[in-house]
Amino acid sequence: MSVTPPDTTGTPAAPPVKDHGRAGRNLPAAVASAVVLLGAVAASLAFYKTAFMVIVAIAVVVAVWELHQGFAAKDIDLPEQPLMVGGVVMVVVAYFFGPPALVTATAVTGLAIMLWLLHRGVDGYVRNASAAIFALIYIPFLGSFVALLLAEGGSTGFEGYDDGVRGVIVFVLVTIASDIGGYVAGVLFGKHPMARVISPKKSWEGFAGSAVACVVVGWLLVVYLLDGDWWVGICLGLITVVMATLGDLCESVIKRDLGIKDMSQVIPGHGGLMDRLDSLLATVAPTWLLLHYLVF
Repeated sequence: MSVTPPDTTGTPAAPPVKDHGRAGRNLPAAVASAVVLLGAVAASLAFYKTAFMVIVAIAVVVAVWELHQGFAAKDIDLPEQPLMVGGVVMVVVAYFFGPPALVTATAVTGLAIMLWLLHRGVDGYVRNASAAIFALIYIPFLGSFVALLLAEGGSTGFEGYDDGVRGVIVFVLVTIASDIGGYVAGVLFGKHPMARVISPKKSWEGFAGSAVACVVVGWLLVVYLLDGDWWVGICLGLITVVMATLGDLCESVIKRDLGIKDMSQVIPGHGGLMDRLDSLLATVAPTWLLLHYLVF
């Protein structure tokens, strides 16, 4: 019987995967990245809110790039150029011209994408076009509701904290409350998985923590920052925890289907930008709808 000798070629062994425990992430790096990102958002909103649209547009472009990289694992070739250009246009027209312009820009971008794909030929057309329209709705269209929310209140100069700025602050903080509340409760008390196959670390205890955090933060911010009714704040909290959780689960399903852990590694401690935008994209449309008709 022959015995295979040990490898003495000097090839380095693969580095061990660092275990971050129940947290599932490098907490110091995650906190540092979050502080930097939130600082950039706060600075743009505080000094010149139109500059925040630049951040939104950059986020759309990076998110489309990440989705293109992920879909390539399944031989799906997203047309990056029309998605990126059309996505930026959608954000801009939503901010300056409102919902009708956003709907029109979305339709035109969708048609442009299907025309763009014609030059690739017949093979894979339906697959790539379907994935592209999915990406169009998932990222630029939903992301453009941030622009609609920021546009509440009218002017675009150094006007300070008008309705739009305060609305974006509320939207971001309530969604963050869902993430933090679920993270803390899940790490401390999580025992019953919510969807073991999709997201093993997500628990019902974590969902309860998210719900409590969202309702409390939503109530406080709507009452004291937006001068709205208390029940609107509670509704906002309940809607946010449901939509944020669904957004997180849906992105987890996408990654599992693609066979990848993270969309990319552009944000230390968090993975890809889409790994942070999943909850925000899912919550922004109902948040805008609720605030637009019941508060502003």
